[in-house]
Amino acid sequence: MKIALLGYGKMGQVIERIAIERGHEIVLKKDQDNDYSGLKNADVAIDFSVPSAAVENISNCFKTNVPVISGTTGWLEHYEEMVKLCTETNGAFISSSNFSLGVNIFFEINAYLAKMMAKLDSYKVTMEEIHHTQKLDAPSGTAISLAKGIIENSSYTEWTLENPSEKQIKIDAKRIGTVPGTHTVDYSSEVDSIEIKHTANNREGFALGAVIAAEWIIGKHGIFDMKDVLDLK
Repeated sequence: MKIALLGYGKMGQVIERIAIERGHEIVLKKDQDNDYSGLKNADVAIDFSVPSAAVENISNCFKTNVPVISGTTGWLEHYEEMVKLCTETNGAFISSSNFSLGVNIFFEINAYLAKMMAKLDSYKVTMEEIHHTQKLDAPSGTAISLAKGIIENSSYTEWTLENPSEKQIKIDAKRIGTVPGTHTVDYSSEVDSIEIKHTANNREGFALGAVIAAEWIIGKHGIFDMKDVLDLK
């Protein structure tokens, strides 16, 4: 499989190594200083760039008929535009806040727990996410996905970084050192607390999941997510 890397920072370099270990070839390493000329040689593109570059990267993939896996966060106000363009070009697209296989299992556990806790008014849910100081967006896309999983299965209506109202989920977003990513969901009452937590030990899990998603999407058309890749639906 020939892969175009759109974004060649730390994540892009880990993805490159894992992809080569799995027998794939890198045909483009896109950063701010080069063009998209190599994209036409790719079977699939993996976008781990920055919010300001994501829409252009993804658009160029659809216009070149290259399936795209996007792990960039902080640009999702344009997501529906990209879905429309994907449909118009009969493309293939997976955008995920987190491609880690473990995190996607964590998403499922989080949603299931939210359903169980929905009728227990004595518990208040809060969230914490910790990432390295170079992460540009806060809260993380993963934290937002976790919050959405709770909102869809409970009476909570939105998340906030400020002091929460009764129907808001407080997310405490911290930026510390070189932490790859830690996410905690806590339900607390006066008598006890229930906590679920995912801790990334390194970037390997994110990169491996993205490569697996890229392998999966070859030959497909449409809008997908990691539930499709992992057969969790």
